[in-house]
Amino acid sequence: MTDRRLAVVFIAPALLLLLAMSVFPLLWALYLSFTDYSATRGGSANWVWFGNYTAILTSAQVHTRALTTLIYVVGAVGLQTTLGFTIAYLISRRTHGRGLLTTLFLVPMMLSPVVVGLFWRFMLDAQFGVVNSMLGSLGLEPVEWLTRQRTALISLIVVDTWQWTPFIMLIALAGLTAVPKYLYEAASIDRASEWFRFRTITLPLVWPLLLIAVLFRAIEAFRLFDLVYILTNGGPGVSTETLSFHVYKVAFLGFNTGTASAYGILMVLVVIVLTQLYLRYLNKLKED
Repeated sequence: MTDRRLAVVFIAPALLLLLAMSVFPLLWALYLSFTDYSATRGGSANWVWFGNYTAILTSAQVHTRALTTLIYVVGAVGLQTTLGFTIAYLISRRTHGRGLLTTLFLVPMMLSPVVVGLFWRFMLDAQFGVVNSMLGSLGLEPVEWLTRQRTALISLIVVDTWQWTPFIMLIALAGLTAVPKYLYEAASIDRASEWFRFRTITLPLVWPLLLIAVLFRAIEAFRLFDLVYILTNGGPGVSTETLSFHVYKVAFLGFNTGTASAYGILMVLVVIVLTQLYLRYLNKLKED
């Protein structure tokens, strides 16, 4: 057997598994998105062409869920980026205990989202939660964190920030460590201020790496489901119902499989388009 055929024999099983697990479901969902198929109704699927897409794009409910998702993504990722970079910058300036601090900050990221959701569900409980007990010890009124529209979405953003800020911190710390020290030494010889060194050396060199971390986190936040399911179940009302959670309700509670498939295809297209625009910006930044 030639080397080429031997390579094909070794690669073929993994390639077939990849096609069966990722490509085929995507193509099947694309087909269902043009039909009125329901998983519980049975029978053959009727072809409705772009009816599902038109209904989704013109639905006021979908616009509300899209706005909720946008607020969540911008709020969570913005907060995580600010905190993650600040913590990484402070840790990078330490000469002792840097490894221990980094390990401690990474603990939330190592936990399962289900565990994090249950943990914070008890922490934010209106009657028995630790957070309200601490507020009470300070003489403040208890807050219904997860059962009021004003605070439920903020609570989701805070919990997601608590878990995923270490991810931004880790990438920012890698970028800060890679900055050549001779640049700082040259700035010190010129008696440049701390702010000048941060603005002209640190931030420009770390910024591209930080943007890649923001891209990863934005994609993850856009398809958030587990925290919503465990903490608020989309409520109160629909105040915390993101697009991913709405797709779950359409697919597995309403059993409108064709409509849910159209939702999924549209979300994939949105992520692909935004990612391409973002990568073009990154490439332009790299060329400059």
